[in-house]
Amino acid sequence: MLVSYKWLQDYVDVAEVTPQEIAEKMTRGGIEIDFIHQLNQGVSGVVVGYVKECQQHPNADKLNVCQVDIGEEEPVQIVCGAPNVAKGQYVAVAKVGAVLPGNFKIKKAKLRGEVSQGMICSLQELGIDQKLIQKEYADGIYVFQGEVEVGSDALAALNLDDHVLELDLTPNRSDCLNMLGVAYEIAALYDKRVKLPAVELATNEERAENYVSVAVEAKEDNPYYGATIIKDVKVGPSPLWLQTRLMAAGIRPISNVVDVTNYVLLEYGQPLHAFDYERFGSKEVLVRRAHDKEEIITLDDQKRTLTSDHLVITNGKEPVAIAGIMGGATSEVSEATTTVLLEAAYFDPATIRKASRDLGLRSDASARFEKGVDPNRVREAGKRAAALIAELAGGTIVSGVVEQDELSHQPAVINLDMNRLNERLGMNISIAEVKTFMDRLGFAYEEAEQQLRVTAPSRRLDLQIEEDLMEEVARLFGYDHIPTTLPTGATTQGALTPYQKKRRLVRRVLEQAGLSQVITYSLTSPEKARGFATDKEANAVRLAMPMSEDRSTMRTSLVPHLFDVISYNLNRKNQHVHIYEIGSIFLSEEKQLSSQPQEREMLAGALTGLWHEHVWQGEKKAVDFYVVKGVLEALAAELGLAEHIQFEQAKKPGMHPGRTAVIKLNEEEIGFLGQIHPTVQKEKDLKETYVYQLDLQALLTFETAPMVYEPLPRFPAMVRDIALVVPTERTAGELEAVIKQAGGDLLKKVYLFDLYQGEHMEPGKKSLAFSLTYLDPERTLTDEDVTSVHDRVIAELEQVGAKLRGSQ
Repeated sequence: MLVSYKWLQDYVDVAEVTPQEIAEKMTRGGIEIDFIHQLNQGVSGVVVGYVKECQQHPNADKLNVCQVDIGEEEPVQIVCGAPNVAKGQYVAVAKVGAVLPGNFKIKKAKLRGEVSQGMICSLQELGIDQKLIQKEYADGIYVFQGEVEVGSDALAALNLDDHVLELDLTPNRSDCLNMLGVAYEIAALYDKRVKLPAVELATNEERAENYVSVAVEAKEDNPYYGATIIKDVKVGPSPLWLQTRLMAAGIRPISNVVDVTNYVLLEYGQPLHAFDYERFGSKEVLVRRAHDKEEIITLDDQKRTLTSDHLVITNGKEPVAIAGIMGGATSEVSEATTTVLLEAAYFDPATIRKASRDLGLRSDASARFEKGVDPNRVREAGKRAAALIAELAGGTIVSGVVEQDELSHQPAVINLDMNRLNERLGMNISIAEVKTFMDRLGFAYEEAEQQLRVTAPSRRLDLQIEEDLMEEVARLFGYDHIPTTLPTGATTQGALTPYQKKRRLVRRVLEQAGLSQVITYSLTSPEKARGFATDKEANAVRLAMPMSEDRSTMRTSLVPHLFDVISYNLNRKNQHVHIYEIGSIFLSEEKQLSSQPQEREMLAGALTGLWHEHVWQGEKKAVDFYVVKGVLEALAAELGLAEHIQFEQAKKPGMHPGRTAVIKLNEEEIGFLGQIHPTVQKEKDLKETYVYQLDLQALLTFETAPMVYEPLPRFPAMVRDIALVVPTERTAGELEAVIKQAGGDLLKKVYLFDLYQGEHMEPGKKSLAFSLTYLDPERTLTDEDVTSVHDRVIAELEQVGAKLRGSQ
């Protein structure tokens, strides 16, 4: 909402307060002022001039030599190239020495041999936005209507000495989408009175019922509709004061009749519409729901196809306007209009909001109807507009308003308890002070002991509960003046839950390993939702009202969006990317959702490029399967899950068939890791990339044995190495599990240190070499102790088909 400082003074006396002070006061009072626009963009030295003579330039076809009176002793000669300059005009003249926007200085010049002592200005040259200028002045100089004092300040005449406050309103404060609403707000903040416009209607002896009838079929959508007839109208330009006020509010002037409806919209917050009565098509106004596939051409010359969800104003046969949004082109007011049918109506906010969204059509009217207009201002706004049209367009108002009225508004009545008020705000304010605030706000109330029974005015639809009134008291008291207090009573010291501690540990381990955390959107496209889902049997959850197709579905995996992060970095020459994300995925077991989807917290990561590089020694280590596996093994060890995690080779869609493994927690699958398939890699335009995804909830909620401290061993360990020949398909993990089980308590450590497949190995076989460490913390082991256990290990290995190398 753009609020003119000078216009505001018509309703509340703030002449002694600067726009900057008002902005500060309103912001501290809860309504933020984003900007203060100074309409004078550094312009000076511009006065009103009178063109006494205008003749064609002797040496140029498109230039004119003008003698202009600018209030000085002698007229000045100005060469002007505007096509609409003519003798007898009052114009804006930038004198020699004047400054225009952009620090453009006017100097005495000679154009094609003729002296030019100044410049006759267009509105654009004075800093007014092109889109706000009337069409007749879009390509030429601006010409004042009527007489203006020669030599006076042209900026003041054009209202360019004004300031405009730009309000950043929250959705609940639609009462400030009009000048009167802002005036009430400022009056409350400064303890002043609001001056309402004086409306005087002079009507003839005819009756409006003889000109038009009104019928409403959709009474819930349109509880009130009023039609006023104004005859003998002469459509033309609006007076300058009206044009400049509209331009300050960001609206382009069109004609006196249309400008009045826009003016009252800004003044009262009530949208109105003026129809050309002769072009309306009948003497009947019928408001109904549109028929499916019914069409209308709106004022923007666009053909709109309607549905039965949309409300239309018709002439009994065909639509002439989309109710509350935009009028139709067939009945718009034009220069030939002599009789106006003026509409003032109340429309249901939900109906207007749906139609506006369906049609992709948003207007100043729909923006106000959507949030709810003051039901008690509808008739007053209609009267105000009728009076202004009669005054500015020379019309005659036909007596009476033809209405269909089923509008009933029950004001909210709210009890405000003083004890709860002081408890909530942490202050000790008296009921007398609160009554003063209610008076300043214009709220009616009744007092009962330590309570006020407040009736909310119809303009404040946001006031519904007691806390709303508490906020009003706090705003007027001043948030800065509310004392700072400490909480009373028992307090609980904050702490992390065990789950939160483990989640923080996960982040620390991964970041210590060199991964960076990222956060991606929970909403994705249907295509991305299908890829890398943890549970293929579950259904993706689609939003009922998505903002776009790319954000229409809840994600079923974290991995696809990690590809987007990698692509973003690769496109910016960051070739080595190691990232992880902790976030939720959303799944539903039902095809038709009747309950909330299942939400699971997951951990995922993606790595590409080099993992380690030592420039001086020429060492480079690229990310591979074992790097990622090592990171996850380190994480499992920190969580105390090293003995419970297993990695098994597997095949998964979208993953490399030979470099992928599932991750199991006590034999239950909780995730996967591996390289993405080369075809997926090519589709995504990625380099060799490894990913993993784990069910973090399962990891962090798994019950582990409490950690027990073991002292450092005082006795030496004994190490035995074995090389085993096994079939190629046999995994090292299977053999390691057998070794650990057979080794018992004395076997403390097992690790694989060699793999051999080559010419000295028979086809279908491979050699795996393990190092086994034996230790007893209570004594020194003898060869016999170790040999007996070691032989048992070898025997168990032979049972599963493993042979000692060299013993074959």
